[in-house]
Amino acid sequence: MSLPPNFGRAVDLSSLGKPVSSKSSESLGKEVVAANLASDFVALSKTKVVILLCWSARSPDSIAVLETLARINSENSDVWTLGSVDVDAQPEVAQALQVRAVPFAVGLVKEQLLPLFEQSYPEAQIRLVIEKVLSIAAEQGIGEMVEETLEPEEEEALAALESHDYLKAESAYLRLLSRKPNDVFAKLGLAHTQLLIRTTGLDAEVVAKIAAEEPTNLDAQIQCADCEVVAGKYDEAFQRLLNSVRISSGPDQLRAKSHLLELFSLVDPSDPGLIKARRALANALF
Repeated sequence: MSLPPNFGRAVDLSSLGKPVSSKSSESLGKEVVAANLASDFVALSKTKVVILLCWSARSPDSIAVLETLARINSENSDVWTLGSVDVDAQPEVAQALQVRAVPFAVGLVKEQLLPLFEQSYPEAQIRLVIEKVLSIAAEQGIGEMVEETLEPEEEEALAALESHDYLKAESAYLRLLSRKPNDVFAKLGLAHTQLLIRTTGLDAEVVAKIAAEEPTNLDAQIQCADCEVVAGKYDEAFQRLLNSVRISSGPDQLRAKSHLLELFSLVDPSDPGLIKARRALANALF
């Protein structure tokens, strides 16, 4: 998973105040204030991963992300620490963390501030970000590398993907999801597999030619966007479907939006192009 160019850039937070006694952890993360940011969170990051979520009561989306992080933190048996930053009550902390919008998530590893994401994302993508941060921390001697344990259906799916038997891989992921409907990695695996199924046999050049000649042909635009994602041309795919959202209405607009969101789920949530495309989609719809 790619990370922002400034991921890992150190920020000096030592001047925010004198240490104060730690308060008991809240169900939605330990409260971060100016006086305890350096002592209770930055210092802790020398031995344990810390993730801070900046939120506001004025933003329901930011509260939902905080709840998601709290749930994941609980499931992870407190392997990492969650800090809760109310930007309205703690403007000094928000300024120190360079908050531009909420929700705004940052990680702390060995006293380095790592920007994670600054928008609401599906739980599956949030989990992937946390896994990445934990892996990076483990490489620096904090925590242990997360051992990947595969379900039998996952092993079957991966083997099928290696042999390019995408239908068999799809069947395996569907069986896993029928047994574990909330398995985020199975959902992502299925989405990737179905993308491969949709693009197998397509001639990308021919599809692109048709899409260029028929800008209102939604089927052609979707096929071309799929081919572009497979080729790693994410920005081109996003812009293509954003244009379809803008020029269409009714069922076609809903279909273009739904397919665009599906493609969004395949990309690192911290990717600048994805953040830009999400904002453009919101502007196009509202």
